[in-house]
Amino acid sequence: QVQLVESGGGLVQPGGSLRLSCAASGSIFSLNDMGWYRQAPGKQRELVALITSGGTTNYADSVKGRFTISRDNAKKTVYLQMDSLKPEDTAVYYCNADISRRTYYGDVRRFDYWGQGTQVTVSS
Repeated sequence: QVQLVESGGGLVQPGGSLRLSCAASGSIFSLNDMGWYRQAPGKQRELVALITSGGTTNYADSVKGRFTISRDNAKKTVYLQMDSLKPEDTAVYYCNADISRRTYYGDVRRFDYWGQGTQVTVSS
């Protein structure tokens, strides 16, 4: 089994900062792309930031210059540093990971995993 456990959400004032963490655990052959998504009330889930296994990053236009995604492969953890937060950043943030696992039959396959979500609220 593989689990993604998120931490770091909370309530912050506009202009403040938060750092989200997402740790993967379990039977993992390799970690591939990892990312953060968010879903605000009444809206669809959207990609916030993505980081490949090689460290290439991609950001939603709405967070460019304010958010930074990074990863520590030794710790199997992805981070999202969120600075200059705005009320419109309020959402549940979900960690996502493309993980390779060895199946029962011995071959290695890629699976998509999600964390449980962590609430980020930006309000004065």
